[in-house]
Amino acid sequence: MGAVLDGVRLAVVGGDDREIYLIPELQKLGAEIIGFGLEKSPIADNIEHAASIKELMSKADALLFPMFGADERGLVKAKYSSSPIFLNKEVIESIPPGVPLFIGFARPALKKATEKLNITLYEIANRDDVAILNSIPSAEGAVQMAMEATNITIHSSLSYVLGLGRFGTTLVRLLKGMGANVTVVARKPADLARAIEMGVQAINFAQLPEEIGNAEIIFNTVPALVLHREILDKVSREAVIIDLASIPGGTDFEYARMLGIKAQLAPGLPGIVAPKTAAKILAKVYPPIILEHLNTKSKAASTKERGVSHEI
Repeated sequence: MGAVLDGVRLAVVGGDDREIYLIPELQKLGAEIIGFGLEKSPIADNIEHAASIKELMSKADALLFPMFGADERGLVKAKYSSSPIFLNKEVIESIPPGVPLFIGFARPALKKATEKLNITLYEIANRDDVAILNSIPSAEGAVQMAMEATNITIHSSLSYVLGLGRFGTTLVRLLKGMGANVTVVARKPADLARAIEMGVQAINFAQLPEEIGNAEIIFNTVPALVLHREILDKVSREAVIIDLASIPGGTDFEYARMLGIKAQLAPGLPGIVAPKTAAKILAKVYPPIILEHLNTKSKAASTKERGVSHEI
């Protein structure tokens, strides 16, 4: 690809092991990296560090926040930071005009704030190219968790997959390939038809109360409370739930614990089980978006200058 990001200054804020592999990939493409919250990382000596958010903003052409995003308090995941990092109102208001903010998952408050301040926000995790490619390490990680949590093999297991989106589809293929007896639970007729085409069982959520008692392993990918008390009452106490939906998941975890059902929330699996692969995915996705944004910004500035000159 060459030095397509030659001279572009990218601020990488916090993150996890994905950033450790992502930064060298971006540097290979010519990007200048300014880190914040990476002072304890293995690559700390290979990048410039900003002493404050204000300094960071003044130097960056684009801001790269973690795929995990920030929690409801605005706390940013920063595995290698010496102190907490917050993406709050003060930080958002300090973003210079024309500097885009990249993040994995954006909470409603962040979307509202950036829209109000006319800041370009790229929610990367919702892009098809990222989500589909990330579904591979996510599915492998989910199966690994299930294997560690159960005393049975995936082969011949009665595995239920709730939701047949981009991730659910990959997970079903992997489970089927390992010899599991897979049942897909979905709402859309098209998803139920796709499950049948894939050669697995398919039921809708209205049938779930009658069927869920058969499940040995339950994988949830639906970001809504689908494994609520009424459903959990019917789940076998020997079953294992691996909830892969974004926080807070789709399971009543407290009630599951009361019933003695093993239930685990597992967001952000690509960064845990395959950070190098996840980083390479991002290294392919970021550059064209960044360049398109900078080119658009440059054209807009040029047009504005010509307009001013004409008026004079």
